[in-house]
Amino acid sequence: MKNELRSMENWLGGLQWLMYIFVNTVVVPITIGAAFDLSQAQIVSTMQFSFILGGVACLLQVIIGHRRPIMDGPSGLWWGVIISLSSVSAAQGIPISVVGGSIAVGVIISGILIILVGVTGFGYYLEKLFKPSVMGVFMLLFGVSLCIKFFKGMVGIPFGGQAGDIAIKIGPSILSIGIAALVLFLTVKAKKKIAQYSMLIGIIVGWPLFTLLFDSESQLGGGGVPSSLEIFWFPTGSPDWNLGIIVTVVVTGILNLSKQYGSIKGTDIIYTESPSTSKDYRNSFSITGVMTIVSGLLGLVPYSPFVSSIGFIQQTRIFDRMPFIFGSVMFFIMGLIPQVGYFFTLLPLSIGCAVLFVSYVALFGSAWDWLSQVSFNNTNIYRAAMPAFIGLVLMALPSESFASLPDYLQPLLSSGLLMGTIISILFENLVDWDKVGAAKEVFSRE
Repeated sequence: MKNELRSMENWLGGLQWLMYIFVNTVVVPITIGAAFDLSQAQIVSTMQFSFILGGVACLLQVIIGHRRPIMDGPSGLWWGVIISLSSVSAAQGIPISVVGGSIAVGVIISGILIILVGVTGFGYYLEKLFKPSVMGVFMLLFGVSLCIKFFKGMVGIPFGGQAGDIAIKIGPSILSIGIAALVLFLTVKAKKKIAQYSMLIGIIVGWPLFTLLFDSESQLGGGGVPSSLEIFWFPTGSPDWNLGIIVTVVVTGILNLSKQYGSIKGTDIIYTESPSTSKDYRNSFSITGVMTIVSGLLGLVPYSPFVSSIGFIQQTRIFDRMPFIFGSVMFFIMGLIPQVGYFFTLLPLSIGCAVLFVSYVALFGSAWDWLSQVSFNNTNIYRAAMPAFIGLVLMALPSESFASLPDYLQPLLSSGLLMGTIISILFENLVDWDKVGAAKEVFSRE
């Protein structure tokens, strides 16, 4: 153990993991705080616990869960749906505290179900529902839904339950678009060692520029630096029972299981000598379930393994677990220091959204990879086109359009991401599309 602690390779690798985990976590509490109009003290608390739980989740997974160096962080799917549901408040007249409280209840219920999936091994059967066409539609809609929110954040338009001027803010918009262009340039043109930190570079460049040019707009709320760790139970709202929101959140939890399977199974191509076992999956899901319940209590976006960790491992060639453990411990320690949490609440929302916009546009590639596994022709193209276009159309409709529907159906039916994914699952599992139009000419762009 002493040799491991003295190893410079472990420390350098740990720093790389720390930066990767940090960049993929730090903006999430900022956007949640903006969406649910939290005070700065509450945002500081969610920031700190995002770091603490992130470190704990990573350590539990790598030691007793799936036992792979895979980042465990705020799930992008959960994040997108929670941000979308926050918009329900202003559009449909539901108090933001009711939205937040119902989300918390749904998250806790989801955590219990995920534990049951892990303990019983039932997740194996759920995985069979997520065929390549479903995953392609899901990735496309997921990317679009998040990029809509991030673009609104870039140009200063409220994208959650908070009130505010919906006019584009010219100055911050120009800066955030410039930062997005910088991140894109570094990602595409820079050397790999620089490109992998393009998001971090974007934040380092954009944050001081924003503060210099628009200082009065750089903070989310007021408040001094906290002297100790402060816990806010259910900061987004006390437990409530809006059935539509709860069902939407629970469905999100089930859909998110496919990403967890993908992240673990995807590393088997790297660790061919020790493929994942059913025990690894059970342990991993059980840990995720527990962390999901804790996230619901603390108003955090629930945690799950990141599929993008596969690319990070392949790019950095850091295959050992020890550097990952070092990075996770450092991240955990950052969360214990209140001043660290406070400092990062000052990160301008538009800058955070700019770097994330570029990151999530890349999901188009993931959608393409999944859809390329499907044999399309002029007839069965509807297996993907209908769910994808229905989802996109629902995203384009104003939330007020669903006001005539029963309250418990509005959150689910107004979510283009979830409706498109659900329709895709039904299409793929109720119809044998490989036989539809098989005798006709194979679909092409010509």
